[in-house]
Amino acid sequence: MSDADDLDIERLKVHKIAPRRGRVHLPVAGAPPPADDIDEAFGGSGEVGELAAPEELRERVVATLKSIYDPEIPLNVYDLGLIYGLEVDEAGHVEIAMTLTAPACPVAGQIVRDVAERVGATSGVARAHVKLVWDPPWTKARMTEEALLELGLL
Repeated sequence: MSDADDLDIERLKVHKIAPRRGRVHLPVAGAPPPADDIDEAFGGSGEVGELAAPEELRERVVATLKSIYDPEIPLNVYDLGLIYGLEVDEAGHVEIAMTLTAPACPVAGQIVRDVAERVGATSGVARAHVKLVWDPPWTKARMTEEALLELGLL
């Protein structure tokens, strides 16, 4: 990835305001653990409510992925090119390999959990497993043409 690619993506990210020093934010009881170290997540009840052919279920899962947006770049994870692998079987099990735009992404765990939970809630999905991968590294070349147009990069 070139320096120009890095600048294009960094320019699109929403910059967060750093917390004030001295303030401690305690987690709410029952809240999920911090997002930092999560590199895989599971979703779904384990039961299939409605059986669907793998091709049809794949279409439903892609539609779900297109409804999940990266919190830093205003694009969905599918068109952004973050989904590296998507496997669906007859039993309603979904395996997803995904990446992020940068290894130091502060919301990595949040995105992985969100993808697993939302895909797991998709009609016909019994169980979803999402694994975060870093090879090959993400580049803007993985983005769909629609995504590039939307961000003014094409």
